[in-house]
Amino acid sequence: MREIIITVATISSISGVLAFLLSLANKTIGNYGEKTVTINDEKDYIVEGGETLLSALIEENIFIPSACGGKGSCGYCKVKVLEGGGQFLPTEKGYVTEEEREQGIRLSCQCKVKENMKIEIPEELFNVEQFETTVTKMEDLTDKIKLVRLEFQDGKEMDYKPGQYIQILTPIYKESFEEIYRAYSITTPPSSKNAIELFIGYAGGICTTYVHDYLKEGDPLSIVGPFGDFQYREGDKEMVMVAIGTGMAPIMSILRYMAEKGIDRKVTFYFGARTRSDQYMMDELEELKEKLPRFELKLCLSRPTEQCNWTGEVGRVTDLLEKFEENGENKEAYLCGSPPMIDAVIPILKDKGFKEEDILYDKFE
Repeated sequence: MREIIITVATISSISGVLAFLLSLANKTIGNYGEKTVTINDEKDYIVEGGETLLSALIEENIFIPSACGGKGSCGYCKVKVLEGGGQFLPTEKGYVTEEEREQGIRLSCQCKVKENMKIEIPEELFNVEQFETTVTKMEDLTDKIKLVRLEFQDGKEMDYKPGQYIQILTPIYKESFEEIYRAYSITTPPSSKNAIELFIGYAGGICTTYVHDYLKEGDPLSIVGPFGDFQYREGDKEMVMVAIGTGMAPIMSILRYMAEKGIDRKVTFYFGARTRSDQYMMDELEELKEKLPRFELKLCLSRPTEQCNWTGEVGRVTDLLEKFEENGENKEAYLCGSPPMIDAVIPILKDKGFKEEDILYDKFE
């Protein structure tokens, strides 16, 4: 027993010393002082050195897209670094191509401000705002997906395009000790300026846990947006949409927009789920057929049970595409869902003649 106590005490002492040294390092070695970040050769911002570029910009109310909350797992927070930024990091390699690297593209969540920097970002990011909202509706769509309606406070409105997304600022709560941004696609059409709706699936993460276990109607919620290049593209090409799970969210925004505007384009929406209980919004999708005469919905289940009483297609959305899609000429695709699903769909579409520039996608991390 004595040896165990001595061992525990020794480990605790070592841990305490390491914690002290780490704290000391952060205050001395990691203290870079104030640095200047120049954006687009026009605007200078004085920021605290040592932070990631993403965090430093957020403190200046400049919001760079980030679906993973700055964890380096989505690759969305790219900026062009003209000066400063330090060495390119191994954590950036999987998300920044060699061509982009040569152009100075970096992940702002990995790049730290240790010296004065000059960067370039799209001008539209200066129009991204933080909004205060109130939760006015929460509804279970499936056992894992909730519909969340947010109304903007103080008469504010948000201009956005069908297919874009916002970021929720998840507050500190029982299971999280820091504020975290997470991205969720808007499901409503742009005509809904004073309120938006989201489909939020439970994934065990900080934000989804907060939404599913703690958030309730009447609560305030801060969001930032709008973001995203994945959006409805004007034209007359036939549209092919593919989604699983909450990937339906931006698709719904686009379809609702088209229905409101009376846009008469041929649309085929392939939606995959595991069981019948994982299908949702089916009633509205059927109603959209009346407003969009050339809209076709194709469904499949990958794991139907006897209780599903399912007589439709069995398999994954890739199976649906292989079976029903023939020629990708003069078509454009909108893909939303998990990275593995999108990575599996893209080669199929290319094999069927879809041009790379006509394949739009939004990977849900």
